Amino acid sequence: MTTITLIRKPAEGKTVPGTMSFQIGEQTLSYPTIENADYLIPAGTYPVERTWSPKFKKDLPLLKNVPDREGIRIHMGTAPEHSTGCILTNFAAMTNLQIFFNRIDLINEYIKEENYDQQLESATITILDASPA
Repeated sequence: MTTITLIRKPAEGKTVPGTMSFQIGEQTLSYPTIENADYLIPAGTYPVERTWSPKFKKDLPLLKNVPDREGIRIHMGTAPEHSTGCILTNFAAMTNLQIFFNRIDLINEYIKEENYDQQLESATITILDASPA
């Protein structure tokens, strides 16, 4: 299982800044995020997979099993009003998330082709709220 970690900072008005981190190979990458304080995803761990987004017309990470919500994605954006629940980040993060998911796809192709008797690789996101000061 491969994990993306999002650590939120305290809200600044409607903006909830954070830092999203994930590993590609031996390298850990970290990127800034923002969320809309009015539509926060509950802290917790969720399966995440790259699927086609009809709205954005491309493959984007989709969080699954978010309570009472559907269509929660990670995508580019610079202001809380660009989101009604999604996690917003920058171009560099999105580029490296593509690599992150490509790597998972390649590992799974290899497992299938070689008929290895092991579980396919998957991804989760763990969302943590800021610790009180």
